[in-house]
This record gives sequence, structure tokens and C-alpha cells, in this order.
Amino acid sequence: MRQFLNTQFPVIFPVFFIALWCAISLLASRVTGWAALTRRFRSTMPFTGQTWNWQSARMRWTTHYGSCLTVGADPTGLYLSVMFLFRMGHPSLFLPWHEVSVRRRWKVLGLRYVELRLGQEEQLPFQISGSLADRIKAAAGPGWPIEAASQGTFAS
Repeated sequence: MRQFLNTQFPVIFPVFFIALWCAISLLASRVTGWAALTRRFRSTMPFTGQTWNWQSARMRWTTHYGSCLTVGADPTGLYLSVMFLFRMGHPSLFLPWHEVSVRRRWKVLGLRYVELRLGQEEQLPFQISGSLADRIKAAAGPGWPIEAASQGTFAS
């Protein structure tokens, strides 16, 4: 047995590691709701609007995509993509603005946050920093979802 492990470990471990990595990535796409969004919003065209790399967001059940997202926006919609290493089960998404709503804005210890809801049917939470939301809103222009008056804007 020891002989087997010594000779086969260099082959078995990388295969096991890659299989585990893929399984975790696929599971994450299910838990966060990314897989549900993929059914209707898989991006089929290259996105040419403004993008911001290395962004973070929280989705369903407070799962966190930490500095691994590319977020993009233009007047027609919101683009989301995951870093190559985590792409298994996470194809790029493009949601037209009529499928995105602004749920709420809040502050914690002076840090601003915005929660968007993705998909009119799915209603999946997508929590981002206030500064990223401001950049997305500017790139979206008139396409940005109308916010309820009670949500207001952040005070400086």
C-alpha cells in the first residue's frame, strides 16, 4: 500500500484536486443562484461596455464572491463574469435592466452598500459596495432601474 501511494500519489492528487475544485465551483453556482440565472441570462455575445475587474459581491445565503468578479454595465444591461479559476458552473451573464431592481441601500460603519435583485422571476440578491453601484449607475445611464423614493441616496 505504501509503495502504491508513493508511486501513484503524484498522479492521483492533481486529478483529485481538480475534480474537487470543479465540484466546489459547481456547488457554489447552485448555492448562490448563479446557475438559476444562467438558464435565462447566459451571455452569448462579447460585452463591449464599461467593466470593472476584481469586484466583490454577496449573493444568496450570504455567499461571497471576493475580488473575483468582473462587473460591467451599459445602457442595455448588467454584465457579470467570474474569474477563470472559478468559471466552472459560472458562465458569463448579461441581464437587461428591466430584469434588475434596486432593493435597498444601507451603511455599516460608514461603508455604503446596495442590494440589487437579479431576475424578475428569480429575485436573487446581489449585494455590492455603494461605490461600485455608483459606477454601474453612471455607465447604465437612463437604463438604471428606478429606485423607490424611500431608498433615497447616500448622504456624503
